[in-house]
Amino acid sequence: MSEILVLYYSRGGSVSRLARHVARGIGEVEGMSARLRTVPPVAAVTQQTAPPVPDEGAPYVEARDLVECCGLALGSPTRFGNMAAPLKHWLDGLGSEWASGTLVGKPAAVFTSTATMHGGQESTLLTMMIPLLHHGCLVAGIPYTEPLLSSTRTGGTPYGASHVAGTGDDPTLCDDEAQLARALGRRLATIAAKLAA
Repeated sequence: MSEILVLYYSRGGSVSRLARHVARGIGEVEGMSARLRTVPPVAAVTQQTAPPVPDEGAPYVEARDLVECCGLALGSPTRFGNMAAPLKHWLDGLGSEWASGTLVGKPAAVFTSTATMHGGQESTLLTMMIPLLHHGCLVAGIPYTEPLLSSTRTGGTPYGASHVAGTGDDPTLCDDEAQLARALGRRLATIAAKLAA
């Protein structure tokens, strides 16, 4: 069984739910499974090291997760049209993985959640792709052959899966958002399987 790393940071729960749907889509491809991981939060003052397993949700990512995966799905909430600081901080620490080519040739995809419909989903997804391109990943999105991409009235973009949480930060995905996240997972897993063959 080949694994795709589904790595995310989630504060309100929306990105975590998207991650689970991406993982579900990955599992729908024969011979593929998902490895869910998260990144620790960052703070201006660090008093102690974060525990290896958070109180709830996925365990924290380790360098070996990147080595062992055959693909990567990266998720973050939107912060002013960009990824959240914990994910950026983690990516900034991947100098040795970049130098050794750990992710070169591996397919990757991105996903996000915003409070409002025009809250920067597409710019967040695009800026999340930049470090992946620097690492040599083969970036995949959601093609318009997915009919929901043309009909959704909530989240979902050709750049990746997304969710509109609203100003109340509702983590519940609508059906279109969940199906598009699964489609992204299936697409990523299908590409990874073809590359492995």
